[in-house]
Amino acid sequence: MTPDQAQRLAVEASHALAAAGQGDMVWGHAAVRDPRGRGIWIKAPGWGLEEVREDRLQLVSWDATVLHGTGAPHKECHIHLRLLAASPDLVCTVHTHASAAVAFAALGTPLLPLSHEGALFGGEDVPRFRATGALVSTRELGKALAADLGTAPAALLPKHGLVSAGRTVPSAVMHAVLLERACAMQVRAAAAGTIRVHSGRAEARAKRAECWPDSQLEAGWHYLLRRAADTLSHPPVSREDPDRD
Repeated sequence: MTPDQAQRLAVEASHALAAAGQGDMVWGHAAVRDPRGRGIWIKAPGWGLEEVREDRLQLVSWDATVLHGTGAPHKECHIHLRLLAASPDLVCTVHTHASAAVAFAALGTPLLPLSHEGALFGGEDVPRFRATGALVSTRELGKALAADLGTAPAALLPKHGLVSAGRTVPSAVMHAVLLERACAMQVRAAAAGTIRVHSGRAEARAKRAECWPDSQLEAGWHYLLRRAADTLSHPPVSREDPDRD
């Protein structure tokens, strides 16, 4: 991977997350490891995920200094810096305020493999970061989050959102998408009554291997990129447009 490719992937990751409905106005971000070892490529503060372009990216060093781009780094750049520093095999990390993840985390119950998405964790509960419900704005909090995530594909930040990670950009993005979908499924099921049916650990592990190999994560990624491209090429009509029906 070249720095130019890393920048392009950071843009695409942002657009894919937006297409999946994980945007929260100008908050939330995806980061891609700089292939020259200088730090991370991440969107500059103040832009929504769907608004990210290569000229709206920053290269942020491991000590949280902006090396390329304008403005100060994200207050929560330590999420990505510390997760990627802790695991050299990871290429991309994601942090969003996905609404279903926040709602589910408030229940304080284990995540169950009710569906294919829930099997992502192989029958294990999703890790949860409880050191703070506020911003992960320091190196120390970022390191604590990395420890809680461990080798899991994603984790919940109760009262805050989610994080995900991957050895590829598509896998990191899809881990975030699948976690939110699993959370949404369980919130809906719990709202209807007592949950009685879900996969056991053995079946969940088998489903994870069958349903979520790299090829399927990449298929989901490319679908989201197509949705993002269609949205960007057909922006919504402004309410002020005089030709609006």
